[in-house]
Amino acid sequence: MSISGVHGLPDVRPGDDLAGLIAAAAPDLRDGDVVVVTSKIVSKAEGRLVQAQSREDAITAETVAVVATRGSLRIVRTRHGLVLAAAGVDASNVAPGTVLLLPVDPDASARALRADLARELGVRTAVVITDTAGRPWREGLVDIAIGVAGLTPLDDLRGQVDPYGNSLEMTVTAVADEIAAAAELVKGKTAGVPVAVVRGLGHLVTEADGPGAAALVRRAEDDLFSLGVAEAQAQVRGGTT
Repeated sequence: MSISGVHGLPDVRPGDDLAGLIAAAAPDLRDGDVVVVTSKIVSKAEGRLVQAQSREDAITAETVAVVATRGSLRIVRTRHGLVLAAAGVDASNVAPGTVLLLPVDPDASARALRADLARELGVRTAVVITDTAGRPWREGLVDIAIGVAGLTPLDDLRGQVDPYGNSLEMTVTAVADEIAAAAELVKGKTAGVPVAVVRGLGHLVTEADGPGAAALVRRAEDDLFSLGVAEAQAQVRGGTT
């Protein structure tokens, strides 16, 4: 497997043909490549730049439920089902008074970009759209997949046997998240490289668009940590735990 950054992309603006820009910068894309794209440029192309009196107002508008707070920091669940700090609202590298929101439907964005790249270059790629997230109990940030098309997002190994003959009962690997995190090693946060190409995973690239990154979002009823602190305390007081 190899991972390379796509250099030479211009600043993306609302209404830009993102597939055309990527195809021009990476004309050597091949069947089976995985194109990993930072959500920021997808949002910019889709016009998700909005005027906001404050970033906090935009976070509130994007929030479905507050999971945790500490000082001014809010960890929230977005309408996508994602649990992120500040709902993924970004105020960096945009004009004052403007914030950048996540794509409305990242899986749909991934599907559209995949189809457009196929038309531009005649290749069958997969597309992974990423955003940065923190992790409970771990320092540091990693990129995760928030939009996926043409890729098996989860590798279910349950029922298989390891080299020692042990049956795997719980192992489901988040392949799309692993790809997102690996691609960030060549994209970086300050290098100005918003797109990477992962080559050598053609066996994971599918003909159909597939279930998307939605398959990676654990249902709240199955999540041991789905409640915010205030909700959990309220349930304890009400005797509903």
